[in-house]
Amino acid sequence: MVKLIMGPKGTGKTKALVELVKQATEKENGSVVCIEKDKNLTFDVPYTARLIHASDYNFGSMEFFEGFISGLHAANYDITHVFIDNLLKMFDEAIDIKTLAKILDTLDAFGEKEGISFTVTATGDPETAGDDVKKYL
Repeated sequence: MVKLIMGPKGTGKTKALVELVKQATEKENGSVVCIEKDKNLTFDVPYTARLIHASDYNFGSMEFFEGFISGLHAANYDITHVFIDNLLKMFDEAIDIKTLAKILDTLDAFGEKEGISFTVTATGDPETAGDDVKKYL
């Protein structure tokens, strides 16, 4: 399952994500992971969640990102929820809406297979996102 939180810059997407991380660490029985680009959430995310800084790993391409997510699961089968803050800024290259839809579809399929929920934030206008992306809102 993938849930997308999308909106213009400054609309509280990250704040909402942090609240969801806090709730997940209190309610879920498995491991909770939060991935962010830089080291901005260090003091906001509870210590019980695994906080990963994507800038430490150079997410250059979508294929690397998919491998990274698979590797997280391979290292810890107890992961129940992965939160990803500002997905569109993780990559070296610009990500368009079509590519975003493909990434979300990949996460959804992986989550369904492995029993992992994903919550993702992205900056953009949800009205112009297209049906492939809107289904995750």
